[in-house]
Amino acid sequence: MSDAQDTGTKVDDRTDNLPEGVGVRAGLGLVRFLAAVAVPVVAFTALWLTFEWLRNADANRIVIVIVAVLVGVVGIFILYWGMDFTVNRLPESWRESIRPWVFVGPALVILAIFLAYPAINTIYLSFLDARSESFNGLENYGFVFTDAGMLRSIRNTLGWIIVVPTISAAIGLGFAVLVDKLRRGEAVAKSIIFLPMAVSFVGASVVWSFIFDFKIFGAQTGLLNGVWTAFGADPVSWLSQEPWNNLMLMVIMVWMQTGFAMVILSAAIKSVPEDIIEAARIDGASEFQVFWQVVIPSIMSTIVVVMTTMVIGVLKVFDIVFVMTNGETGTEVIAERMIRWFFRNGHNGRGAAIAVVLFLAIIPVMYINVRRFRAEEEIR
Repeated sequence: MSDAQDTGTKVDDRTDNLPEGVGVRAGLGLVRFLAAVAVPVVAFTALWLTFEWLRNADANRIVIVIVAVLVGVVGIFILYWGMDFTVNRLPESWRESIRPWVFVGPALVILAIFLAYPAINTIYLSFLDARSESFNGLENYGFVFTDAGMLRSIRNTLGWIIVVPTISAAIGLGFAVLVDKLRRGEAVAKSIIFLPMAVSFVGASVVWSFIFDFKIFGAQTGLLNGVWTAFGADPVSWLSQEPWNNLMLMVIMVWMQTGFAMVILSAAIKSVPEDIIEAARIDGASEFQVFWQVVIPSIMSTIVVVMTTMVIGVLKVFDIVFVMTNGETGTEVIAERMIRWFFRNGHNGRGAAIAVVLFLAIIPVMYINVRRFRAEEEIR
């Protein structure tokens, strides 16, 4: 009888505590949500009011700059400090559960707003007409896969995906191996090779335009034509020679991305255990065999990550094409078509449809990258 009573008492206690536990969890979740939302809401309100005042104010420029710095830097610091101070006043059991939401939560909220909303809105626009006034179904997507210019851009983009990452990774790997053999000046050599990465795509295009430059009349100022005419040949409009003009544009990106590949792959090569390399040499393997059968398999995951990163960059490239050829003479790429239809031709539906197709093309590459990262973490 006493056992039954004890059991009943335990059941009753557990039942009595259940609503309280649910209430505490609900309250904790509400506080987390408020902590994550409060910072961006307060910060946005303060910045909006400040910008409204700055836009309408007739104050001195120096005063305006000082106010902007105070609100944008000092104000945000005080906001986070105040939130942290508030968290420290909460019950001790709640503090460590809520504190991450104060500092990380606002970033997640802002990312959700500035990533999720544009993506959803772009998909919505892709089903509308040029002025986003009426629904036209899949007409814009039909245009993407039937228009001659779009088909050329897809074909050219596939060529960029194959050529640029492959050649950049191969040359970068070669440089990484050679630079790794240097006893002196390794940092200088790497810096020189990596230097093009510091140049913007537009800047690199301007530099290379002096190499491919062609003039119908007068002296040839382009380096390539200067060399070409030195052998007695007639000058050539290199960027008008289809399909070779696409390869010449790819050379610009290879020039820029090789340094990136070299730095990453050099670090991966240095992380290969010396014991494995020495064991292969003791077994009679030549340097060529050590490189292909020991080093390459050991850094294969890094090579894949480098190439997939370059593929994403290639899918987004439009600056080089826009500056060098304006997307003419058969050099169209998907990103360039998207910019052209969105901003130059004023067709929101077609531009959005191209953007959605481009986004869908990037998803498999991102999936491969994520799987690689997870595989590396499991090995560690």
